[in-house]
Amino acid sequence: MRRARIIAVLLSLSVLLLAAAPPALANNGGEGWYGETSDVVITNAMFVVIIFFPTIIIILSLIQWRLEKRKHARMDAKKRAAGNADARGGW
Repeated sequence: MRRARIIAVLLSLSVLLLAAAPPALANNGGEGWYGETSDVVITNAMFVVIIFFPTIIIILSLIQWRLEKRKHARMDAKKRAAGNADARGGW
């Protein structure tokens, strides 16, 4: 029951803050923090978005490739060590 009250209070507070946000941010006649938005500004912003996502995908793929390469090198080293009688010890 206490959990439901906390969720209800947080939900009410969130709705209140979201309802109050547009008038608070609407200074300068509704102009945003960047300034006047034209077609050129929107086009350039979308070009940045188009460049951003493939770049992030390539960077994260390269990081994953390096980590996989290290993992496979460790697994191969472990296999070689297990196959070597001197490393295992015994007869």
